[in-house]
Amino acid sequence: MNHSLEQALNKLKTMGIRMTPQRHAILSYLINTMSHPTADEIYKALSPLFPSMSVATVYNNLKVFIESGLVREMTYGDHSSRFDADLSDHYHALCEECGKLVDFAYKPLDDLEQAAGEMTGFQVKSHRVEVYGICSDCTKQTT
Repeated sequence: MNHSLEQALNKLKTMGIRMTPQRHAILSYLINTMSHPTADEIYKALSPLFPSMSVATVYNNLKVFIESGLVREMTYGDHSSRFDADLSDHYHALCEECGKLVDFAYKPLDDLEQAAGEMTGFQVKSHRVEVYGICSDCTKQTT
């Protein structure tokens, strides 16, 4: 079993959250994907395995994972939420054509919160950096 998944399952167990087959599948899907899926994408990927599962089941489990600190919800201007189980400090590049969301790390941004706090007097709790453009797959299609 994936080490990250095992840690997440242990955390839920410690918090007294019951593990259902659907909950396990949703969590496993999130931890093992790099695509930052929407709730609908998770539902479509898992519904063949769980025909009785509803979209509401996916949303309810995502809420549990967010409240448990296992998943980050990211909202965008199109009113869709995407979900990321990678809670490490990283940033995102979003394709304006296809919606692909790609993780990247950039060391000069690691001190951003401290610098922002010093410059503004804010007690900075988090930050979110995104870059927007056209991914290489979409660029290839237009040339």
